[in-house]
Amino acid sequence: MQHGSASRGLSSAGNDALGQLLRGQWPDPDGGTPIGVPVQSIAIERTLAGLEADLVEPLRLGPRLAIVSDSTTHIVLGERVERALAKLAAVDVVVLDGQPHADAATVETVRRASARADALVAVGSGTVNDLCKYAAAQDGKRYAVFATAPSMNGYTSQNAAITVDGHKMSLAAVSPVGVFIDLAVLSAAPGRMIRAGLGDSLCRTTAQADWLLSHHVRGTAYRQAPFALLAEDEPALLDAPEALLRGDPDAMRALARTLVLSGLGMTISGGSYPASQGEHLISHYIDMFAPKAREAFLHGEQVGVATLTMARIQQQMLAADPPRPLATTMDCAELQRRFGDEVGASCWREFSAKRVLPEARAMLEQRLARPWNAIRDEIQRLTIPVQRLRSVLERAGCPTEPAQIGLSDAFYARAVRDARFLRDRYTFLDLADDAGHGAMMAAA
Repeated sequence: MQHGSASRGLSSAGNDALGQLLRGQWPDPDGGTPIGVPVQSIAIERTLAGLEADLVEPLRLGPRLAIVSDSTTHIVLGERVERALAKLAAVDVVVLDGQPHADAATVETVRRASARADALVAVGSGTVNDLCKYAAAQDGKRYAVFATAPSMNGYTSQNAAITVDGHKMSLAAVSPVGVFIDLAVLSAAPGRMIRAGLGDSLCRTTAQADWLLSHHVRGTAYRQAPFALLAEDEPALLDAPEALLRGDPDAMRALARTLVLSGLGMTISGGSYPASQGEHLISHYIDMFAPKAREAFLHGEQVGVATLTMARIQQQMLAADPPRPLATTMDCAELQRRFGDEVGASCWREFSAKRVLPEARAMLEQRLARPWNAIRDEIQRLTIPVQRLRSVLERAGCPTEPAQIGLSDAFYARAVRDARFLRDRYTFLDLADDAGHGAMMAAA
């Protein structure tokens, strides 16, 4: 295992992007000063067995730690971490029952259970990590995480996906001070969780296209940095996705690095913009409104299917003539009719900031028409054709159709149509709908 600088703790990162980020020395491709991140230590190794205390000790988390897992991750890794860290500090064991939800009520459960602790240590993947990072932020505490599955890219981000009053939101949280990834543990995770991580990572192409569109059309900020971080490892995932399910350690390392670097890209960007756009809005809609009797599916499984949808919409919009947006007719009353009073009002607060007002429609049309060829060419250069994305997912055994994630065509069409109303981000979902391409969206 290689070491970063003494003040930054143990890390498997050397002189590549991870090591440079930990030392605050990664060159900014956008032309700014060298970039650093608030994470002190990152370890991605074939095994971390016996090293848990050595990894956590330099973080100086305090004399009392709350180690948070769920009933599954406690068996997979939690007990091992508890035994190891008991050598360093008093340990409060927090094991969440069953399959916990990342919602406001469970956040409060974690906060109460960790009230006496100086810091939290999450042992898990998406839900456990989000609960701990948000609970830590609410209480002004630090936290570290031991990963148990390569199922999502939120380990290193500063935001948490938390459902509040039925509305799934991306809320400001706190970065972990340490992220520890045992590749043997990740490789032993259920195949669905590995496939979910691949699905979540493939949305780089559609999220980047959406974010760049918003930059050109709405003038929002945009950065190259989060995508430059992913350039080295992405080809391995695209070229040999089958290797992940064979337990190939190099393939798993590439996926783990991609997920970690994607999270750091969000931190650098000050939000989830580079990794969560139209495809995630579709997945959020599914989480919020799917039939209660539907089988549970993983976030990355849904995102993989939604990424194919967004790629098709983007390809078709970019191949067409310059879009001519119409003034938005949606109002709060209609959103409340579709989503219910409380969620509808919350969505209106998000959506109203980006709706096309009558007095701005002509200006927006001109803004699109004049440079459309340049915008189209720039976005097309960074996208991956939908046929290749589908091939990658199919070769890894990932879902690619709504029916494979338990959804009817009718429900999925509503998800694609209405997902744009959940957040204030302007994506190709907005452009297609504003330009009157509802048929295109329904067919996607």
